Amino acid sequence: TIINNKTCHKPQRRRFHHTQIPNILFVFPPMNPETTSDPTKNDLIIENKPEILSPPLQTPKISMNLTSKALRPFVIISTSYILFTVTDGAIRMIVLLHAYSKNFSAMEVAIMFTLYELAGVVTNLAAGIMGAKWGIKITLICGLGLQIFSYGLLFGWDPTWDKNTSILYVTITQMFAGIAKDLTKLGGKTVTKLVTPEDQSTKLFQLVSFITGMKNSAKGIGYFLGAALLNVSYELALGTMMGLVLLAMPWAIFGLENDLGTAKKNNASLSQIFKLENHNLNVLCWARLLLFASRDFWFEVPLPFYLRSPPCLGLGDVCASKDDCDSGAICDAVCINPNIGGGCGGPGLDRLLVGAFLGAYIILYGQVQSWTPQLVTGPLQQSPPNKLTLVLWNGLNCLPTLLMVGVLSTPSFDTLDGYDTTTMIVWLIIILVFFAILFAINSSIHSFLVVQYAKTEKVAVSVGFYYMSNAAGRLLGTLGSGILYTYVGESAGEYAGIESTMGFLACFVAGTISSFLATVVTTRIEDQQKGLKCGGCWTLVKEEDREEIEAI
Repeated sequence: TIINNKTCHKPQRRRFHHTQIPNILFVFPPMNPETTSDPTKNDLIIENKPEILSPPLQTPKISMNLTSKALRPFVIISTSYILFTVTDGAIRMIVLLHAYSKNFSAMEVAIMFTLYELAGVVTNLAAGIMGAKWGIKITLICGLGLQIFSYGLLFGWDPTWDKNTSILYVTITQMFAGIAKDLTKLGGKTVTKLVTPEDQSTKLFQLVSFITGMKNSAKGIGYFLGAALLNVSYELALGTMMGLVLLAMPWAIFGLENDLGTAKKNNASLSQIFKLENHNLNVLCWARLLLFASRDFWFEVPLPFYLRSPPCLGLGDVCASKDDCDSGAICDAVCINPNIGGGCGGPGLDRLLVGAFLGAYIILYGQVQSWTPQLVTGPLQQSPPNKLTLVLWNGLNCLPTLLMVGVLSTPSFDTLDGYDTTTMIVWLIIILVFFAILFAINSSIHSFLVVQYAKTEKVAVSVGFYYMSNAAGRLLGTLGSGILYTYVGESAGEYAGIESTMGFLACFVAGTISSFLATVVTTRIEDQQKGLKCGGCWTLVKEEDREEIEAI
């Protein structure tokens, strides 16, 4: 049975008389057949048969569905990836909030995460080569094992150590966690390309968006669980997360084939990877770097520090008990900021609320990612997306952070004179929801385009190289945020520390600039042939004439 490809109509079945059967045999191979020499292996194989019947018909196009053989690695890798991501979100919250309680500054915590992000730069590149040479199974098992190891090391964080020793030790443990994350992420991103036919871009977009979105929602759950368990016990939080990683390990070891995701031809060398052969992918890498820097300039370290910091007004006043002080402050004859290095000027939220605040943002972000093809780009007729789609949404991504710059610049939020913390929390929620939606749409489009632009036989290398830029952007944002949040702002007194609102504002300024630069860089991608629509009524950029394109 052959399926016709008719535009805007459901596929129809045609029956052939025995004298009309075409002289083409279509073979649907398993994920990694041992018997074929075809370098693409997972693609549709077409074998020519002797012409014993005539006349031959035009070669039909067949729409494929994923077979159970293809779904098995998809389910195993995706489940392992999502379980791992819960622990990845939790480890960030556990380390950050535990360090805050030990009086570490935002700059010192940013340093703790430096090797976590820097390891991602190196690991994404190495993981791509490893995955192409040894397969996704090896990288996945290594990632899960290193995550268990990094959690184990955190049990050794001794509260009696001095700050320099603690920073060095935690930074090393975070390096292993960063390596683990990017080794595991390689499989989660690569498997979508391996199980989706080449000509089904829309289905690939939906699959990539779903996996990426579920991963980020799981990370949001991890943020909340890490903060909640830390409120009970530091050791309980670490042990629970180790148990989640152990759940995924047996499936990865026994359920995957060894050569899944390996390069079908010669594997890429370092010199080949850094050659600018794939123009669109390389430009997308720079855009990705700036996109993630635009978030981490204010989100990962400054936001939780600001939410935890107590209001500046009232610090240094005489007190008889904690009830005499504002939220987030402690009483020691006078009201004192428990973390002088963390600054003052925030609402002084509890650790559990901070975890819920950040976790809710990431869950929303993840869900928007999952449904971007169905709820956003699909109705707007921007699916599958292209360069013009990305330019549009990258530009819109500047708006939430720019709005927050305006809010924090108003005299009504002068923290040294006092302000309504409830109003500030409401504004932060509005900005976070606004940014989460736009950033999720951008990230979903990015995640699709990297897989779309990647060459099938080197998809692991391409995805690894792309997420190396992702890690570089987080590194830039994390270090930059630590510097801006800690050193911008004036002193509020010996019991309060630095007034942190100006540093927080500077972080949003940096995020806005980074979003704008990402938009400018994206315009260099060469993928605008299909134009840009905004629903069925508006065409923002007309589709280019195919005949003219072919002539060029």
